[in-house]
Amino acid sequence: GQTPSNIVLSQDLAFSPPYLSTPKMVRKGASSILAAALAGGIGAMFAPCDAKVAYPWPTRTGEDGSLIDLEYPGTAVERLCSVLENVQNLTSLDGPWPEVRSKLLAAGGMKEDVSTSHSFNDFNHCDLTTMRESVSYEHNWDGQVKQISTRNQLGPFIKAESIKELGSGGSWSTCMIGCSSNPPRDVAHIQFKSRVAFKLVWVPPNFDSFVLLDDDGKELRRGFPTGGTLPAYEQRQANFDLVKGGQYEAAAKKAFQMML
Repeated sequence: GQTPSNIVLSQDLAFSPPYLSTPKMVRKGASSILAAALAGGIGAMFAPCDAKVAYPWPTRTGEDGSLIDLEYPGTAVERLCSVLENVQNLTSLDGPWPEVRSKLLAAGGMKEDVSTSHSFNDFNHCDLTTMRESVSYEHNWDGQVKQISTRNQLGPFIKAESIKELGSGGSWSTCMIGCSSNPPRDVAHIQFKSRVAFKLVWVPPNFDSFVLLDDDGKELRRGFPTGGTLPAYEQRQANFDLVKGGQYEAAAKKAFQMML
């Protein structure tokens, strides 16, 4: 499970949803649908903060009336629900990788520009995390997330690159390093005390397809992108290496077995 020596550990620059069986959360906000060609000419219907997907984990109501995740209080709960609904409603995740990646960014509530050019394009920045504004400027000052800078200040980027219509808080593609621990000790769960809305894991042995997993490792979607613009093979393999030994490895291997 070691990361290949040529991969640099850098600062963090057919679906049956289980969520619909849980009690629906009380939601506020406009009832309109955010329809946008958010990047690269990709047009799709995306749900803003009135998404109808229920939150799968225990919550309490905060003083401001918002829902707070009991275990990971830094999670932007309403925003995560919007992302889950967007992922559920996405059209095919097959086809040219640039188009697939654009869909993932838009569904996750992120803009597509130079500041997000690394997102889903390397081995590490593949956790779509939705965090509350109150934690978005945390920077791993105490070094609890190993192999990540203690000056991992993402707040300005989160604020600038998040699509606001998906709900309060922000979105970012955070580092997966540490996600194989149980519980995960990665940027999302430790630095931001937030769940991930989805995690992209390239599937062995060829690493030419991927699965999107929720915070518990349940499969949300899978994709078979094409074209010569895929992340390098070594990056895709290293991405899978990051989940080895943890709850996300089994889901990726199960996906491969179902493809046979």
